[in-house]
Amino acid sequence: MRRVVVTGVGMITPVANSAEESWKAFIQGKSGTGPITQIDGTPFQSKVSAEVKNFDPTHYIKPKDIKKTDRFVQFAIVSSSMALQDSKIDVKNEDPYRIGVLVGSGIGGLRVIEEQHKIMLEKGPGRISPFLIPMLIVNMAPGQISIHLGLKGPNNCVATACATGSNAIGDAFKIVQRGEADVMLAGGTESCITMLGFGGFDAMKALSTHNEHPQTASRPFDKTRNGFVMGEGCGILVLEELEHAKKRGAKIYCEMAGYGMTSDASHITAPDPSGEGAARCMAQALKDANLKPGDVDYINAHGTSTPLNDKVETLAIKKVLGEDQARKIKISSTKSMTGHLLGAAGGVEGIVCVLALRHGIIPPTINYKHPDPDCDLDYVPNEAVRMKVNVALSNSLGFGGHNACVAFKAFRD
Repeated sequence: MRRVVVTGVGMITPVANSAEESWKAFIQGKSGTGPITQIDGTPFQSKVSAEVKNFDPTHYIKPKDIKKTDRFVQFAIVSSSMALQDSKIDVKNEDPYRIGVLVGSGIGGLRVIEEQHKIMLEKGPGRISPFLIPMLIVNMAPGQISIHLGLKGPNNCVATACATGSNAIGDAFKIVQRGEADVMLAGGTESCITMLGFGGFDAMKALSTHNEHPQTASRPFDKTRNGFVMGEGCGILVLEELEHAKKRGAKIYCEMAGYGMTSDASHITAPDPSGEGAARCMAQALKDANLKPGDVDYINAHGTSTPLNDKVETLAIKKVLGEDQARKIKISSTKSMTGHLLGAAGGVEGIVCVLALRHGIIPPTINYKHPDPDCDLDYVPNEAVRMKVNVALSNSLGFGGHNACVAFKAFRD
């Protein structure tokens, strides 16, 4: 199998509009959550969200094209452009047929659906935008990335709810491993803080109702957690075949080593209470990477801040690593700062693992104040920890029982 390394990253998050600034915010424990502003929160039980602030796509997308793209696609184009710039790949000097894109979204263009539905009801079907369909469909994220950047290699889209970003990274990793491309841009994007999107999660009672303290509403593994904070954003990694990267003198962040995916086959929204599916997923990723449970230093947990998810994920980590090893490693949930980015979560959290390996810093789980006897591991509470990280896992667990885990390790030539 060909070796695959990470040579570029790009992200848009609720804490900052670049990978570099987002990482600084993460290690400082900065919260990106706050009172909801994109919609009127009055009708809802939850009034907290994690919104991207001051996003300006004009540096990367022409104004005429901005009008034809939904916000989730704009996030994807901008993040991919930044990731490609970070990798210093000059597409003009590369074979575009050997560079591909695999980017997913859990929900896609819900905002434009709502806007155009309102126009149809008020003004009639003759006023529906001819760009409606290409604006809303989920696959337009990788489609538009390839168009804007001139990438003609494998192009695909994943939609596995909250596991989307990790599945996209893992699938792209396999494409490079198999030799079907030399470079893949991979990750997830999401922007659906709309009346319908927010209202749907609110109706499920899945959202945090800690409205009185919006910046601390996302509190993974804390005993007082009562739901996730809905967020938006995007995370894109450049995955590159090792010899291709070395030939052009690329900066190598780390090596991508393994990938696992499983199904709970249990419930449409809740994880299997035994944690069996998530544990198998992590075990698959370790086996694929030829790693042992004792090799793991850090896990970026799915850690949604919902009562059941955090309890089950803790149980799953113990199952796959064993009680002793599970208590030795560092685990943190950056959703405490970003909220839950849905289909984009795995992309951003994969980058967090990459940067933890590179910089030797593990970002904290903020807002952790009340220990839960069901969540009794080291969640790096409230302050970042400096330590050498050789192996990191990123977990993503999605509605429908989808489980995905990606494994990264320090690069050694």
